[in-house]
Amino acid sequence: MAEPSEGLHAALAEWLSHLRGLSDVSDHTLAAYRRDVAGFLGFLQSHHGESLGTARIATLGPSDMRAWMAHERNRGLSARSLARALSSVKSFIRWLADRDGFDASHILSARSPKYQRKLPRPLSEEAAVEMISQVDTQAMEPWIAARDAAVLTLLYGCGLRISEALGLTGDAHPLPEVLRIRGKGDKERLVPVIPAARAAVSDYVRLCPYPVETGGALFRGARGGALNPRMISKAMERARMALGLPSTATPHAMRHSFATHLLAAGGDLRAIQELLGHASLATTQIYTAVDAARLMEIYDKAHPRA
Repeated sequence: MAEPSEGLHAALAEWLSHLRGLSDVSDHTLAAYRRDVAGFLGFLQSHHGESLGTARIATLGPSDMRAWMAHERNRGLSARSLARALSSVKSFIRWLADRDGFDASHILSARSPKYQRKLPRPLSEEAAVEMISQVDTQAMEPWIAARDAAVLTLLYGCGLRISEALGLTGDAHPLPEVLRIRGKGDKERLVPVIPAARAAVSDYVRLCPYPVETGGALFRGARGGALNPRMISKAMERARMALGLPSTATPHAMRHSFATHLLAAGGDLRAIQELLGHASLATTQIYTAVDAARLMEIYDKAHPRA
């Protein structure tokens, strides 16, 4: 198979560097982007039997995209994984088109394969509260128990992502009535803070043996460094075993529960979108399906079939 041109190698590296500097994209995500785009470029070179440069990318058409997607499906890639790879490829080509000044609309028009999105698995209101109460009592060190409870209260009470909660610094204490959160894609949003969350964080700070410092991590690990999200996951693992909850009771499920319970209480979908920091309303609309599924489950239990 022909080797990629040096220009194409350099373009891919430049794009990844651009992404790394633009937002808080993780190394894991960047590795996935690199793998997706490199696989696409490798296919094109094999498909055309020649080494492709950046200029050649501008001449690609819908047939090239269809051939690549067919190749990926034939080698066993799922529709969901292919959709993710296509998103990576489009992002790279869109960036390259902007950099080199060519029209990529004929490439970007390739449709993503349809797949059934997995519905979020929220906890019930009772289980979410029990989860917070459980982690508040299970750690040997009172300050660690208070810390874990404070983090989960922020996830469930304010709809924060675990990365957003652990990204808070000492500047955020005492928590205001409205938090300014910088989320995915470096986008900012305003999130109301419920009294329970303010109280939980205050309890944690009062018990924490490490001083709250401006610019330093608000939530600390046992040795004083920034808290690793894995420690919250482990605390929830212990708690869900004690409570008899399923493995889907994860930190992200607390955020799902926040959105689902708000919707069930009559919350406006647009408002929930803003609170969660979703770029697209379509992402938030999945919670309408979750709520409908929950209602059908209740209905089936109340009216069992003969």
